[in-house]
Amino acid sequence: MVSAFDEVREELFRSLYSLLGNYEDAQDAVQSAFLRCWRARDQVPELNNVRGWIWRVGINAGRDLRDRERRRRMAPLSAVEGTACSPNSSPLDFLEKQEETERLRGALGHLRPDEREVFQLRHDAALSYEEIAQRRNRPVGTGKTQMRSAVRKLRQALGEGA
Repeated sequence: MVSAFDEVREELFRSLYSLLGNYEDAQDAVQSAFLRCWRARDQVPELNNVRGWIWRVGINAGRDLRDRERRRRMAPLSAVEGTACSPNSSPLDFLEKQEETERLRGALGHLRPDEREVFQLRHDAALSYEEIAQRRNRPVGTGKTQMRSAVRKLRQALGEGA
């Protein structure tokens, strides 16, 4: 089932992206589709067309997400005012931060897998070097070296110098 899903993942993502018009929503829909397929994996041997079934589940997940977004947008302002952006940040600040995030994602893609893993565990998961070493079954010094290398490469890629 996983291999069948992997075969259609990219094409399904492109279709969901065109349906939803948003990269993150399309990613969410693909993940939701995978979870739905995974939960129903016991039914796979009974299916004649697994690829078609995965597509149907994926498109339905996309439609569900789109419909939820429509319902959320139709809610009265008083119901969503707690989720509004801070009055201190301007649309320009938001766009700059979004662009910065995209540049960082692109730069992360050029790191070696070990460097990227250590960087993400350190920053995203906020783990200490000892916790990272324990999780990866590697010496603490190796993690620190990979982190230094990752930071140096990211600075170069983002134009901040070494």
